[in-house]
Amino acid sequence: MLSQTKFLSRPSTFLPFSSDSSIHLPNNRRLHFSANPYLDNLDLTTSRRSAITSKRMISNSQLSNQILSDGLGDEHEIDRFAEVANSVADAAGEVIRRYFRKNKSFEILDKEDLSPVTIADRTAEESMVSIILENFPSHAIYGEENGWTCKEKFADYVWVLDPIDGTKSFITGKPLFGTLIALLHKGKPILGIIDQPVLRERWVGISGRKSTLNGEEVSTRTCSKLSQAYLYTTSPHLFSGAAEEAFARVRNKVKVPLYGCDCYAYALLASGFVDLVIESGLKPYDFLALIPVIEGAGGVISTWKGHQLHWEASSLSLATSFNVVAAGDRELHQQAIDSLQWP
Repeated sequence: MLSQTKFLSRPSTFLPFSSDSSIHLPNNRRLHFSANPYLDNLDLTTSRRSAITSKRMISNSQLSNQILSDGLGDEHEIDRFAEVANSVADAAGEVIRRYFRKNKSFEILDKEDLSPVTIADRTAEESMVSIILENFPSHAIYGEENGWTCKEKFADYVWVLDPIDGTKSFITGKPLFGTLIALLHKGKPILGIIDQPVLRERWVGISGRKSTLNGEEVSTRTCSKLSQAYLYTTSPHLFSGAAEEAFARVRNKVKVPLYGCDCYAYALLASGFVDLVIESGLKPYDFLALIPVIEGAGGVISTWKGHQLHWEASSLSLATSFNVVAAGDRELHQQAIDSLQWP
């Protein structure tokens, strides 16, 4: 089976950044990958390569203008970020699959906030960090398990990682957790990945482009009424006090409330299977990767007040909690905000 990195490099949104690239993994292993197998297998002249690249850039020009106007560099640079991000997801997936449903052979520990952590979380994050630093040594990294990794206190580019979003699902053998990878540029998420390594499903969102699932474009579905909406949240027991009351106001109006998917619920929303996701107490590494995926699929994601989700990452930053609502339809999103009545 082709690796997901190779598979996902085929669509026109992923253009080559080198002819022979490799990344270093732990234990002196190296992962080699080709940025574009189509061009590897074709005998193209330089002029024909340029023509293909130009045609692809023209076809994506409307979506790409947002990236260029934000001062994020050219298409070549954005595609390089995407290639490395996919390699990071591949490496994490290898680790996670090795431990999935093998929890009798490893210890489950409790962190200070009493949330569980395993060797799979920590080893996966280490493999992710090593690949990013190998390719972008000037970039900073903020991981759920190890926090800030950078010599500087601030950086224009910051990778925010959650190796296993949904560790409780992972340790109980339910393949509805996910690996989350976000790349921020000056605080704005410009790239996001939701990866389910057991099911081998990967949603990729890039600012200004259409979101994809395993290389195919996805989109949210139209649902403009709460009474017709399918709602997901990880667990109703995660709400308390005023947040519990606010969630109940929405839950009582929807067609079907559903539970138990962690980040996978947002991926289903991006693919048009779910209409609404509402959660409280999410950390930045829980939601930043979701933003480009959902927005690139035509959805909306915000705080419960309807404000843009924003977190400034630095060596001094704390992983503060956010209340998050995502919808596939803008009208539905506004109805959810109105029903939450969050002060």
